[in-house]
Amino acid sequence: MLTKRVVPCIDVDIDDDGNAAVYTGVNFEDLEYTGDPVEMAKRYNESGADEFVFLDITASSEGRETMLDTVSRVADEVFIPLTVGGGIRDTEDIKETLRAGADKVSINTGALDRPELITEGATAFGSQCIVISVDAKRRFDERGEQYVQVDGESCWFECMVKGGQEGTGVDALEWAAEAEERGAGELFVNSIDADGTKEGYDLPLTGAICDTVSTPVIASSGCGTPQHMADAFDAGADAALAASIFHFGEYTVEETKQYLDDHGVPVRH
Repeated sequence: MLTKRVVPCIDVDIDDDGNAAVYTGVNFEDLEYTGDPVEMAKRYNESGADEFVFLDITASSEGRETMLDTVSRVADEVFIPLTVGGGIRDTEDIKETLRAGADKVSINTGALDRPELITEGATAFGSQCIVISVDAKRRFDERGEQYVQVDGESCWFECMVKGGQEGTGVDALEWAAEAEERGAGELFVNSIDADGTKEGYDLPLTGAICDTVSTPVIASSGCGTPQHMADAFDAGADAALAASIFHFGEYTVEETKQYLDDHGVPVRH
């Protein structure tokens, strides 16, 4: 059986002094300074994490390029697969991000704006490099295409862009299927509703996307305990991403993996 992956993530922005800094928020808002990205990367590399994710959270909304100098310094400290996202709009951006030391790129806004980017990226660099980030928000109206039951109500999930600030009208399940068809090697599923709440992943969202695609799915947003990761794996996820529980020392990666192992989830030690 394939082992499940435990993946720490840092959300990086530019601070008031123009330096890269890690922030943690709730529902993609109310960001709080958390630490230095390079120091945190080094710590997670040594912690037994399976992979590491670096997200430049305002590159797309501010229309700027990803902070590749910081990516390069992070890559020097990380000897596990590194995924970098934020502000990637074309194959040149993909190339430069990989050249800076990323193993994979995570794309959201750029792919929704021009879906051909997925195919171009997969063709040029291999599907294994292309991760499509699906930032989804629950909608209880009639504008969706595919519905799931959430707390007894019919719900669809809308793809959001610009750090969760702007809706697209695109159904997340339809988009996941299209991204897979176009060559995405992995889907990174973020819930705007669950983000930072520590109340658990959005399991209806995670499960619905896992049922829609055969491409590996990374569950993200809402992790508060190792049990939440076990729940995401039960829903079909191949990897579970967390930030706050690791950043603030509530659980270590090692403790999390031991819990999962004790509960029958295959993990790499």
